[in-house]
Amino acid sequence: MPLFGKNRKPEREKQESALPAEADNTSDFSLKLSYSAKASELVRIKAGKGMAEKLREMLSGYLIGESELVEPLPPDFAQSSPWIAQVPGSIYWLQVNQKRSPITRHALVIFESTDAVDTVFETLVVGLLDGNLDTSGYPDYAAIVGGVASYWDEDTGDLLVRGIVGWGGKGVRGDTERTAGRILGGLFNNIVADNAALGTVVAQRPTAIIGAGGLACPHCGFHSGHERAFYCPKCGMRMLRG
Repeated sequence: MPLFGKNRKPEREKQESALPAEADNTSDFSLKLSYSAKASELVRIKAGKGMAEKLREMLSGYLIGESELVEPLPPDFAQSSPWIAQVPGSIYWLQVNQKRSPITRHALVIFESTDAVDTVFETLVVGLLDGNLDTSGYPDYAAIVGGVASYWDEDTGDLLVRGIVGWGGKGVRGDTERTAGRILGGLFNNIVADNAALGTVVAQRPTAIIGAGGLACPHCGFHSGHERAFYCPKCGMRMLRG
C-alpha cells in the first residue's frame, strides 16, 4: 500500500545520488577557427593587353598546381558573405562560388573573413602556395593560399596590384606566418619585376556607395562614390561624363 506523507525517490535517483561528488562523466568538444592574411604594398602597372595573363605570371615560382581567376562580383551579389548566419548574403556567396575549386573557396573564406579583399571591385588570381590538401581537396590549416589582388585606378586607368597570402582554420602552427611572409615577399618581387611596373603607390581601396551620389560605370554598374573618378576601379573602363 502507498505511504502517504512521505517523499520517496525513484530507485534510479537513489543510485545517482550514491555517485561520488567529484565524478565527471561528461565529454567536452570544441572547434576553434582562426584565419590570418597578409598583403604587400600596391604596385602601379601600366595598362595594356593581356593583363589577366600578367597577373597569373606573378605567381611564378610559388604556385603549386593551377591558379584560378576570380573576377569582381556582379552588383546584385555585392552583399554576399561566406558565413551561413548572414542570410541572404550566404546564399548569394554559394551561388557565385559553387563551381570554384576547393582551394579558391578556402582562400575567399579567409580573405573575406579578414576583410583583406573587397570582392565587389577587386580581381584575384589565387592558388595553393604552400602545404597540403585534405582528402576532399581543401587546404589544411597550415597550408598557405593566395596570389595577387588588383583593381583599376580611378584617376589614371592603371592597374594597382598587390600580393596577398592567407592561412588558417582549425589549429595553429607557429612557422606558418613566417613562411607566409617569405612567400609574400617573393610575390611582391614578381610584381615589381614586371616590365610595365611603375613603382609602389599608397592608395585607399575605393568604396562603392550604392544609390548615394557619384558616377555609376555604364559598363558594369559600379558606383564610384564620388564625382572625381575617370576610370572604373572594377572594370577599368573610362567613365562617361555628360
